[in-house]
Amino acid sequence: MNEESLNPEKSGRYWLLKGMREAICLPTFLLMCAFVGFAGLARENGITMLQALVMTSTIWALPACVVLITAIANGATLIAAFIAVTLSSARMMPMAIALIPEMRTKKTRTWVLLLLSHFIAITAWVIALRRFKDVPKQYRTYYFGGLGGTITLINQFVVLGVYLSANSFPPQVLGVLFFLTPIYFLTSLWGSARETTGKIAMVVGLLMGPFFYLNLPGLDLLATGFIGGTIAYFIGRFMRARNAKGET
Repeated sequence: MNEESLNPEKSGRYWLLKGMREAICLPTFLLMCAFVGFAGLARENGITMLQALVMTSTIWALPACVVLITAIANGATLIAAFIAVTLSSARMMPMAIALIPEMRTKKTRTWVLLLLSHFIAITAWVIALRRFKDVPKQYRTYYFGGLGGTITLINQFVVLGVYLSANSFPPQVLGVLFFLTPIYFLTSLWGSARETTGKIAMVVGLLMGPFFYLNLPGLDLLATGFIGGTIAYFIGRFMRARNAKGET
């Protein structure tokens, strides 16, 4: 018998199941509520159940799914919808850059990391960053696979359930559940921010967002992220320089 069979806590199967168990938590429940609203929005805009399920499994990130539905509802061309979804999903790149090295070892295969990167969205990303310190690095791919895969599968069933029983949900309820998403994302990102610069960027973004929404419709998120992030970067750099100078 090998070491893994003698000590199941050191096996990949143990960490896979642990990730699956830890996917059942309050953040996942809040995300499920948001997907109830998403499914209602999709149904009201003529999206079939199969199309909504494909969106959930392939695009996965909820804001990008909403962007696609909005583009379809507004009669956007395929290229325009593709660009809109791509720009919306581009925010996941820094998350992937931060998380993938936490899972990579010398023996980790590239295709495994590419597959797991599909499950990187705010909920799984926040939970993983918080839990990884307790997971041996060689088993983090198992853990994240169980975590991200379970969260995705759960929300597939949520979308399916809403389509099969959508008439029992008043539109007001679907709207309220859907708007839990930005509230949850905001609090999760604030709690998971490792540096003060990240929190500064969030505050600056909240202050600048309404201005760009009114003056640059359609480009408001891009302008807020770029300008707000740049301002936060220089503020954070100034604070670090001042602290370093004070220590000397």
